[in-house]
Amino acid sequence: EGALKDGYPLCAEHPEFCIPEPTSHESTLEAINSMPLVVPPGVYGFHENANLTREQGETYSLMESLLLTVGQASGSGGGGSMEEAIGQVADDIIRKTPPVWDVATVQAKYPTKYEESMNTVLVQELNRFNNLNKVITSSLKDIQKAIKGLLLMSEDLEQVFHSIFNGKTPSMWLAASYPSLKPLGGYTNDFLERLKFFQVWIDKGIPILFWISGIYFTQAFTTGASQNFARKYTIPIDTLTFKFEMPREQEPTTKPENGVYTHGVFLEGCKWDWDKWELAESDPKVLYVPVPMIWIVPCKKTKLEEFPSYECPLYKVSTRKGVLSTTGHSTNFVMPIRLSSSAPEAHWTKRGVAMLTSLDS
Repeated sequence: EGALKDGYPLCAEHPEFCIPEPTSHESTLEAINSMPLVVPPGVYGFHENANLTREQGETYSLMESLLLTVGQASGSGGGGSMEEAIGQVADDIIRKTPPVWDVATVQAKYPTKYEESMNTVLVQELNRFNNLNKVITSSLKDIQKAIKGLLLMSEDLEQVFHSIFNGKTPSMWLAASYPSLKPLGGYTNDFLERLKFFQVWIDKGIPILFWISGIYFTQAFTTGASQNFARKYTIPIDTLTFKFEMPREQEPTTKPENGVYTHGVFLEGCKWDWDKWELAESDPKVLYVPVPMIWIVPCKKTKLEEFPSYECPLYKVSTRKGVLSTTGHSTNFVMPIRLSSSAPEAHWTKRGVAMLTSLDS
């Protein structure tokens, strides 16, 4: 309604961007031309940090093009230093990567149980990471052989070779991997941290606090939490949904009676107010902030309580797009999570607020 009034500002912080008065055609054009050439993000409902996001995207795109140019220019030259550097990187990753798990032994310790679906989740995750581990280590060993002249450099290996030299994660790895936009160093460290998380799970038992970002197939994990609840109370699983709580106690010492404690998620487009315990506007030049521990609690759809909130989408990576897999789940979107907010939901929707399990670096 306000937009129909003369002089209505499109953004309160920038009153110079307003609806021109309905006069002549020439005066309307003059009013439009008098507006600043650089349009601030607030005019479109975005936070000022949106400028940083745009500039980062343009920079990454430029550097990507430069890398392609450098790769094509240096491809025919070769050189011992390039091969030596890649060989050292391959040696380092192989040395740090633990061997694949003996899934049969783990399954004997965590057998399939009707009342504990997390055992099944663990075994499935280990199989997925074992497969990824084999792809990474075998490709690196083949790279080492190719550098020594013991193996013919195939097209796929050449792609891995140049990706490692450019500090990028090889597409061969990503084809067998969870979604990730991290460069090679960040991806490797993240992969090793995920392996450590599951090794602790194997050694010490089902965690009290789950690192949800470290799970390969997140939807299977949340389904496992629903199955435990449904079987415990003999409730049809298709009648359940999730409610999300953020306890003030962020370091639990015991498992919850129902549901799971999770951590490791980030907010993009806003921040978490640790005093008011709700969503708040982002701080300047801060694009991502950690989210408090989330208690994911299964409940009946009919008993889901309403409260002032924003239904925030949770994605695995910042591209916010994916494809439907054969399981019917998105390869990127995980689920919506209701977060406490005193601002209307439309405000955060305009801000493009979302949660991510993994950052780009």
